[in-house]
Amino acid sequence: MYASREDIGYDFGDGSKVGSKPIKPNANIDGGWAWMIVLSSFFVHILVMGSQMALGILNMEWLEEFNQSRGLTAWVSSLSMGITLIVGPFIGLFISMCGCRTTAIMGGILNALGWILSAYASNVPYLFLTFGVTAGIGSGMVYLPAVVMVGQYFHKRRALAQGLSTTGTGFGAFLMTALLKYLCTEFGWRNAVFIQGAISLNLCACGALMRPLSPKDVREKYGVRSSSADKQAKALSHSAETGKSNGALGEEVEKKEEPTNEEGLGSVQHEGAGGRARSGRNMHALRILKAVSQLTVTVRRGFAMWSSSYFGAASLFTNRVFVAFVIWALFAYSSFVIPFIHLPEIVKQYNLSSQNNVFPLTSIIAIVHIFGKVILGIISDLPCISTWNVFLMANFTLVSCILTLPLMHAYISLAVLCALIGFSSGYFSLMPVVTEDLVGTKHLANAYGIIICANGISALLGPPFAGWIYDITQKYDFSFYISGLLYMVGIVFLLIQPCIQRRRLREKPKEETQA
Repeated sequence: MYASREDIGYDFGDGSKVGSKPIKPNANIDGGWAWMIVLSSFFVHILVMGSQMALGILNMEWLEEFNQSRGLTAWVSSLSMGITLIVGPFIGLFISMCGCRTTAIMGGILNALGWILSAYASNVPYLFLTFGVTAGIGSGMVYLPAVVMVGQYFHKRRALAQGLSTTGTGFGAFLMTALLKYLCTEFGWRNAVFIQGAISLNLCACGALMRPLSPKDVREKYGVRSSSADKQAKALSHSAETGKSNGALGEEVEKKEEPTNEEGLGSVQHEGAGGRARSGRNMHALRILKAVSQLTVTVRRGFAMWSSSYFGAASLFTNRVFVAFVIWALFAYSSFVIPFIHLPEIVKQYNLSSQNNVFPLTSIIAIVHIFGKVILGIISDLPCISTWNVFLMANFTLVSCILTLPLMHAYISLAVLCALIGFSSGYFSLMPVVTEDLVGTKHLANAYGIIICANGISALLGPPFAGWIYDITQKYDFSFYISGLLYMVGIVFLLIQPCIQRRRLREKPKEETQA
């Protein structure tokens, strides 16, 4: 039932085949430093996604502080969640140019700045800019590298590794809900937000742990060395040798196919060598020119790699199963986010605050979410189990719970449904695995950036829509029903498109035989 990139006959030109002759893998693949990457990603999920899952606490504080409508106030949380994911394709560009480590460190600084500036908010639109946009972009710059690095470092235990790292979302939602509730009670929401901004600076340390793999190690992850991959490695090493030759004074440029800007740099440095023999005045300017030229080459190469994933013959959108995956993502995420944002208000509406204060429903989702990710990851890594089938079953369970939740008015029944929501939403740990199976490791950053961008649009529009429906009907029932039905539409796309694609593959040899 699962259609991987081999099943659908889709090729990005990397020439890699799973059944190719294996070579000796890097020790850090599926072990060694790979587990430090999992630890780093785990803390990123605690500080980024966990904090966002706890925004229901701040949402209630903002309602009391600014006395605005629920729909308008919910936009603050939605912007933060949505922008974190929507910027995914553009963060893919940063990763192509700067690498995961640099991108994550810059994101950690920006995220902390957004939290700290939000402590001085005087109105809701101010929070749109600081908390929604600034902190949201910073979160996105850390989140995508954390997921991509785990995908690069693991092959045999990908689902388990992604499951362990993304359990940080569940731990974070549980810990951050308790922490923000305590800080808001003891110090007020402004000081709570300021303290959270200081804590978020730890994202920079998480980014520093993201040691990049060499292109050779990435290919060794699959145990293959394709001819096209060898050509790419030769081209990269050739470019690196060109950069080193800039320091060899008086050396002539021997290869005609080198980039023109590096040829110019070599000639300028050759002239500068003679000038240094006479005087050392131009050395500083030459170093700056060299750095600028190398930066230009890096940016051009990164932009070319990024743009090729979206446009042209090798575009990701020529993969129809991937397109169906994107359509699913447009509807899926809001169904998970809406309960987290509006459950505190639903509890108040049903007069269940006393029971909820003992054990919050959002904490139940968060705790079971942890076990769901790990258990689903272990099951998916079993050789006899299809990751795609596990992914679909979890989706069916989650959408059923979303459609059933408005019918429950007792704390026990709501707690059971929240536990099921938490467990089934563990499929989030399988999303990078499914994406990588569809497009390969080389395109994972850009492909997963598109997926989380679609998730971000869903998260951005979902909670305000639920708040708007509540302002009209004074109930959240219809918002759950509508989001659940849209979610079901996305699941139908996931079911239909792989079947159509596989039927075409079966019919294609028959047509060629008849011709």
